[in-house]
Amino acid sequence: MAQKKKSSRRKAANKARAEGAGMLKPGVEAPDFSLHVTSDQILSLRDLRGRPVILAFYPADFSPVCGDQMALYNEILPEFSKFNAELMGISVDGAWCHQAFAEARHLHFPLLADFEPKGAVARKYGVYRSADGICERALFVIDKKGVIAWSFCSPIAVNPGADGILEALEKLSK
Repeated sequence: MAQKKKSSRRKAANKARAEGAGMLKPGVEAPDFSLHVTSDQILSLRDLRGRPVILAFYPADFSPVCGDQMALYNEILPEFSKFNAELMGISVDGAWCHQAFAEARHLHFPLLADFEPKGAVARKYGVYRSADGICERALFVIDKKGVIAWSFCSPIAVNPGADGILEALEKLSK
C-alpha cells in the first residue's frame, strides 16, 4: 500500500512539474545568468537589458521535437526582430553539442549551455527536471527592464509554437 501511495505522489509531482508548477511567473524579475554560447564566448542576460528577451528552454539538442521547435523559431526570427526581441535557446547540453546542433539546423540565434553546474539556470527559473536531468520545454518573455512578462510550460513532447511569444511581444510593444 505504501508503494502505491509513493507511485501516486510521484505521478502527481510529475504532472504538476510538466504543467510548469514552480516555474517563475509574470511580474517576477528574471534571474540574471551568464552562460556559454561557444566554448570561449559567454552571454549574460544583463547584457540584453533595454530590449525584450525570449528564453526558450528545451530538453535536448537533436531530439525530434526540440529540432522542430528551434527550426520554427529560426524561421520566424524576422517576426521577433520586428519587436527588437532577442531569442536565446537554453538546454543542459554543452557548447560543443549546441554548435553541432546549430550548424545541422542552420540556426541563427544563440544556444546557451546550462551545462555546468548542470541545470543551474533552469533551476533558477523553476524549469529543471531533476529526475530526468533535463530542462522543461518552457518559454519566457522578459521585458526591457528585466521582468518576466509572460511564461509558459509545454508538455515535454509538444512543440509550443510561437503564438504565445508573439502575443506577449505585441502586448509589450503597446
